[in-house]
Amino acid sequence: MKDSFDWIVVGAGITGAALAYELSCQGHAVLLIEKDSPLQDATRYSYGGLAHWAGRTPLVQQVGAAGIARYRQLEDELGQSIQFREVDLVMPIPASADPQQVAQSCQDMRIPPQLLSPQEAKDLEPLLDVSQLSGALLARHGHIRPELTAAAFADAMVQRGGKLLIGIVSQLRPGSLQAGARTYHAANIAVCAGAWGRSLLQAAGMPVPLYFTHAELIEVDPQHTAGIRMQTMVTPALLQRMQLEQAATRPAQDPLWDQAAQAWGPAILDVGAVQFRDGSLRIGQISRTVSSMDPVVAPAESEAQIRAGIAQWLPALQDLPGTWRHARVSFSADQLPLVGSLPGTNGRIHLFSGFSNPLAVVPVLAQRYARFVSSAQPQDEIIDQLSLSRFQALAR
Repeated sequence: MKDSFDWIVVGAGITGAALAYELSCQGHAVLLIEKDSPLQDATRYSYGGLAHWAGRTPLVQQVGAAGIARYRQLEDELGQSIQFREVDLVMPIPASADPQQVAQSCQDMRIPPQLLSPQEAKDLEPLLDVSQLSGALLARHGHIRPELTAAAFADAMVQRGGKLLIGIVSQLRPGSLQAGARTYHAANIAVCAGAWGRSLLQAAGMPVPLYFTHAELIEVDPQHTAGIRMQTMVTPALLQRMQLEQAATRPAQDPLWDQAAQAWGPAILDVGAVQFRDGSLRIGQISRTVSSMDPVVAPAESEAQIRAGIAQWLPALQDLPGTWRHARVSFSADQLPLVGSLPGTNGRIHLFSGFSNPLAVVPVLAQRYARFVSSAQPQDEIIDQLSLSRFQALAR
């Protein structure tokens, strides 16, 4: 393999693979580097949901609409199945909450979800126990198999002449990096390594306002789901993860992210489940904000907590044999992605990460950014709004 490229993309999850593919479509020589084979983090253990309907601002609504339109033709473009479908998403509302108020709080979304009675929710998802619900929300949701989608992007990049390398990146600096024993050179380097991007750039003297949660879930293989067939996806109407992220990214908290084993509040559980085409299930999820990449956790306790939570809504899933999984999920302080070149690098090191709702918008933003940096689209008002310059943390 040669050691000089136009672009090196670090991280072959869905963000990196999509960007590498789009850069290759613009005619660039691209090297895509991934540390794990097979993938082992956020893309691998994602639910695969495409919440294109949930945007509350004109920016997110525009990108969400473009995102779902892109997904509807993506399999034809890439020439591989990504198991794309559009499916009902049922979002239970606990008995302690007023369903009318919950529904009203969603009216500014691009496509506000419909309010259901408990029985209507049960009709859509027969596995749902509605005895402790005051209602549910219903949205038409997109869904993919995330790891297949990342692989399809990477394969399509290779077909266009790009290279894929498995290796651990170190010594990152403008113009070059080391992977294994070799040094690779490129005019531009894009860091799409999710949670790992923070420590990688920190080690290179480039602090970025990128944060991460530790997500825990249970994965159930197809051989254990005989007779189980979910008709919908299920996630809570009242998600707690966003509040967890907000608490961990207040300006006063930022320096603590550079210290070991800092934690922001107790872990939270957002009960949900999705079944994939092969019958496998992902059930979760616990989220915690801890500054260490590998915090001390108790898998058996977490699994028991997830099982107790899912028993309240989907009791048929409670005792299915499964495997505890852990993934790091990156995010930014304002729930918008971090897209653009880093200050002090002469435009040579780029960040494409921090997507709180990554799957719905990554392909369309990857396409826009590849065109933007290739001067095929020299001005882009959406990319401008996602620039890292919106955060003053970079100046510290």
